[in-house]
Amino acid sequence: MQTHLLFFYCYIGLSLVFSEGAQTLLNDELSTLISIKSSLIDHLDYLKDWQMPSKAVENGSSHCNWTGVWCNSRGLVEKLDLSNMNLSGSVSDNIQGLHSLSSLNICCNGFASSLPKSLPNLTSLKSIDVSQNNFVGSFPTGLGSASGLTSVNASSNNFSGLLPEDLGNATSLEILDLRGSFLEGSIPASFMNLKKLKFLGLSGNNFTGKIPPELGKLSSLETIILGYNDFEGEIPAELGNLTKLQYLDLAVGSLSGQIPPELGKLKQLTTIYLYKNNFTGKIPPEFGNITSLVYLDLSDNQISGEIPAELAELKNLQLLNLMCNKLTGPIPSKLGELTTLEVLELWKNFFSGPLPINLGRKSPLQWLDVSSNSLSGEIPPGLCDSGNLTKLILFNNSFSGPIPIGLSTCKSLVRVRMQNNHISGTIPVGLGYIPILQRLELANNNLTGQIPEDIALSTSLSFIDMSSNHLESSLPYTILSIPNLQSFIASNNNLDGNIPDQFQDCSSLSLLDLSKNHISGKIPESIASCEKLVNLNLRNNQLTGEIPKAISTMPTLAILDLSNNSLIGRIPENFGSSPALEMVNLSFNKLEGPVPSNGMLMTINPNDLMGNAGLCGGILPPCSQNYAAPKGQLQKMHIKHIIIGFIIGISTIFFLGIAFFTGRWLYRRWYLCNSFFVDLFKQSNELWPWRLVAFQRVSFTSSDILACIKESNIIGMGGTGVVYKAEIHRPHVVVAVKKLWRSGSDIENGDDLLGEVNLLGRLRHRNIVRLLGMMVHKNETVSMVAGSYGYIAPEYGYTLKVSEKTDIYSFGVVLLELLTGKMPLDPSFGESVDIVEWFRRKIRKNRPLDEALDPSIAGECKHVQEEMLLVLQIALLCTAKLPRDRPSMRDIITMLGEAKPRRKSICHNGVNNGRKEKPIFSTSPIIALL
Repeated sequence: MQTHLLFFYCYIGLSLVFSEGAQTLLNDELSTLISIKSSLIDHLDYLKDWQMPSKAVENGSSHCNWTGVWCNSRGLVEKLDLSNMNLSGSVSDNIQGLHSLSSLNICCNGFASSLPKSLPNLTSLKSIDVSQNNFVGSFPTGLGSASGLTSVNASSNNFSGLLPEDLGNATSLEILDLRGSFLEGSIPASFMNLKKLKFLGLSGNNFTGKIPPELGKLSSLETIILGYNDFEGEIPAELGNLTKLQYLDLAVGSLSGQIPPELGKLKQLTTIYLYKNNFTGKIPPEFGNITSLVYLDLSDNQISGEIPAELAELKNLQLLNLMCNKLTGPIPSKLGELTTLEVLELWKNFFSGPLPINLGRKSPLQWLDVSSNSLSGEIPPGLCDSGNLTKLILFNNSFSGPIPIGLSTCKSLVRVRMQNNHISGTIPVGLGYIPILQRLELANNNLTGQIPEDIALSTSLSFIDMSSNHLESSLPYTILSIPNLQSFIASNNNLDGNIPDQFQDCSSLSLLDLSKNHISGKIPESIASCEKLVNLNLRNNQLTGEIPKAISTMPTLAILDLSNNSLIGRIPENFGSSPALEMVNLSFNKLEGPVPSNGMLMTINPNDLMGNAGLCGGILPPCSQNYAAPKGQLQKMHIKHIIIGFIIGISTIFFLGIAFFTGRWLYRRWYLCNSFFVDLFKQSNELWPWRLVAFQRVSFTSSDILACIKESNIIGMGGTGVVYKAEIHRPHVVVAVKKLWRSGSDIENGDDLLGEVNLLGRLRHRNIVRLLGMMVHKNETVSMVAGSYGYIAPEYGYTLKVSEKTDIYSFGVVLLELLTGKMPLDPSFGESVDIVEWFRRKIRKNRPLDEALDPSIAGECKHVQEEMLLVLQIALLCTAKLPRDRPSMRDIITMLGEAKPRRKSICHNGVNNGRKEKPIFSTSPIIALL
């Protein structure tokens, strides 16, 4: 009895002890959570219920009901989920007090500190997710001691240093995702112990060395994502042993050698991304055995040979990207039999022969780009049979035959680019009814017939180029009133009739080129209602009548070419003072009367007025008292002028020797002295109306400069004037000339003007164009001669899209300056070579671009170099030769925001979801497909 009683007392005592201990442990965890909250910054007050209770709760587990906290049956915290709460601050080391914690998820917040060093003390951890933050420092060592750890997701952070070796001790690990940081070194040998590993994501870091062949022994692997690193060497053939592998991404790196045919043994593989490496050799025919393959991207390598016919056995293939390689031969005809193909990109290779005749007939084809090859034959008729085709890009080939009729009913088309081929026949009726068609480029072909009337009914077209064909008849009456039309080019055809008098609704039109046709009649007055028109080219037609006076009021018109027509009458009086007009060509018409002495007409190149026998005054010879004198009298005056000119010429030769020695004396004594030119400026202005004021020794004259002021030399335009490239040959020198507009009051005081420009002439700054001098006309115009033109977009004479594209080019030049530390026209580039051409030459010679980066910024820091190279790609896009190839400013801002050193991965909690990550500068349109 006493024994039983003793046992009872002991039981009661132990129960009280354990109960008190459990209560203490619960109170400790509550305090731990309060401590964790104290180190967090909770902007949105998600954790407002994390408060110390006012009085003790009986079971002590009130914290189990807090936001993001889950407890086990004993009331101990086993799961902490604080994801997507916009938290920042730091994670307290006191988190180690949650001894039973098995799942920690703090992803998708704004943490920018290091992870707590006590994290490895949580030995019960099974899953940890700290992805999509900005954690810094090294990834903590010691997590390998958590024997039950199955998932580690630390992607999209800023970790640096080496991978912890001890992670290889977590032999239960199934998911290891460390993508998108700055980790370096090689893959630890201990990782070969992770026999249960299914997902390995290390992309977007700075890993080096070779891909370990031992990876081929991790037989559970389903996903390998190692791209966007600096791995080198060949792909290990041992990867062909991973029979469960479904996703292989080794894109954007320095891998080389041939692609191992052993990959053809991977029957479950759905995705192969090997683009943007240095692979050589041929495409393994064994790839045709991977019948589960959906996405195959081998673009941007140096792969040669032909496309294996075996690829046509890939019945599940949706994407085939082989562009930017050295592939040759024909495109296998059986590719046209694939029933799931959505994207086919083969551009910039050396393919020949025809496209598969059945391409698109049996598959939901969305995107076809085979541009810049040597393909021939007719365009397959069934490209849009599925009704999904959005982009058809065929330019720079030798395609012939007609445009397929089926394209005119393809409602999904956005872009049609067929320029520079041998396409014949007529433009099919119906393209104008395609609801989302934006670009129609058919230039440089052999098209005949009329422009279909339905084109004028489009509500979406913004760019139409039908130039250099054999089109005839007249323009559709309302074609220039398409609401979104920005550019219409139909030059070099056989068009006739009148220009449609339907400009009232041309709200977006900026470029109209109808040159080299047989258009007749008058220029419509209503053309002045095109308030955004920048470039109007009507040269080489049969236009008659007078120049509409309203043209001089057009607010954005900068280039006007009416040459080689039969226009009559006078040049409108206020023509030269039009708001934006910078280049005019009125040559070879039947104009007469005095040239207005205002605005840009005071500096117009005489060649732009030649061929108009009745014009006089201004920059031309003075008008007689009766400029309309009979032809006989004009001929006599002309002969008289020739005789006088001959006498003056003889006299000039006589005084040549004296002038030479006098000139040398003046040059040596006074040429570099500003006061000499000030005196010249103040002297009588009855002689030559131009004065060249130099700020250093120059080898050209005002006449040399004026001879270069013509349309073909335009290189840009800013808010204050147009910029010309002036190339003087004896001696050879290239300068930029900016023509400025100033009101009469600005130049009345010559001292003020010279003082202002003298100040500019003394300025020396790497980002300010060096001013060599100025030219002053006795009336209104001021021309500045600058020392470089490195910021100016080269295409100004073609589009004059001042609003964005020329500015984007200049912005790209500024980026190149910042990246290289060099000036736009740095002397190290060579004569007449700007920074853009310097980079283009490096690219053509396959020189590494990182050698051009400013070493004072990049140094030896690889992640800084990586970021600079990403920005360099943006700068090169901005400075593309063709304006349409330059991104919009919105896209530039987006790309700059994403231009992290390596990519930030889109993280998911599952193995399979990780396959849809989006690299920053990917050539693959897979994301658009998804």
